[in-house]
Amino acid sequence: MILVTGATGTIGRPLLELLAGAGAKVRAVTRDPEVAGLPAGVEVVTGDPSRPDTIAAFLDGVTAVFLHPRAAGQTAGDLLALARERGVERVVALSAINVDDDPAEQPSRFQGDRNKEAEDAAVASGLEWVSLRPASFAVNTLRTWAPQIRAGDVVRGPYAGFAEPLIHERDVAAVGARALLDGGLAGRRLRLTGPQSLSHEQLVTVIGEVIGRPLRYEEVPAEAFARNLSQRGLPKPFVEALMARYARGSGPTEVVTDEVEKILGRPARTYAEWVADHAAAFRG
Repeated sequence: MILVTGATGTIGRPLLELLAGAGAKVRAVTRDPEVAGLPAGVEVVTGDPSRPDTIAAFLDGVTAVFLHPRAAGQTAGDLLALARERGVERVVALSAINVDDDPAEQPSRFQGDRNKEAEDAAVASGLEWVSLRPASFAVNTLRTWAPQIRAGDVVRGPYAGFAEPLIHERDVAAVGARALLDGGLAGRRLRLTGPQSLSHEQLVTVIGEVIGRPLRYEEVPAEAFARNLSQRGLPKPFVEALMARYARGSGPTEVVTDEVEKILGRPARTYAEWVADHAAAFRG
């Protein structure tokens, strides 16, 4: 039995599909099972990973745990200690490729992710462990740019030349499934990226090519963009971390790796493939 935390999230859903499709017994933890809408064949239970006592009973019979850094929060260590007591043997922790960067330049920390804490807890747990360190998810561009693209042919934002190797969420899930099912990746921090680093400007061009529209990226001053984000209600620490990351530009943490291909035996999906999978959301 494999227990998945963060089951309704960007990685959790495709991970459940892959595990169930592989014939594994899967137990998904969610705070609200009635609206979770998880795949058939998955056992859905009510619990809160940030309160390990609420899922203690569901660890019985579990051999491997997928640890989500937002779901577990600051209690990742307590959760894994409890898991070990209950006989769990393996943990796969979701972290991030920028986990060793200055916390002030990690925007996801200000949205609740505790990547460093989750990875450190896994390493110190006494369990067989794997840490997934993905680059930024391609799905972030959907959240940021889709409303603008549905409204017109121009995407406005800062730092047109900022580049990173965005990764398809299904590739992260596929590596996670392999790590949960097979002990061959134990003890590794896996830096997972897409196959190519593309700038904001290039990414928007790719979207246009896939959906058949002549899109372009128009750079706006960073200060004006940050002000707009704050006016839209985004927390100031998140905005500052995001802009600091953009200002720093592409660096060692955004280097393209071939880990996905080595592990899965095929290249990582391209950004164009990701757009094709989500084209309807851009078209509206």
